[in-house]
Amino acid sequence: MSNPDLQILHDALNALRDGDINVAAFCSAWRAQTDLIKRLPPRYEEVAEDLLGRLEAGSLFTEESCSFSQEDLLDNLALWLHKAEKTLL
Repeated sequence: MSNPDLQILHDALNALRDGDINVAAFCSAWRAQTDLIKRLPPRYEEVAEDLLGRLEAGSLFTEESCSFSQEDLLDNLALWLHKAEKTLL
């Protein structure tokens, strides 16, 4: 990944999956990348915020009682990263 801002998001995603950070720290790291978000089409911010919001909501409940699968949300954020990288080329 050649873009340093995208690398920050990628590293945060891996850290969350590895259990090195919690959902709150992960969402903060993503939301802090305002320069990156400004360089992407507006829809990217909407989609990222939707996914982050659902991830935060899901973290308040146990996996069994929440309608959001954390793994599915993380997979969608990984897809968002992939598309963002292609858009910024």
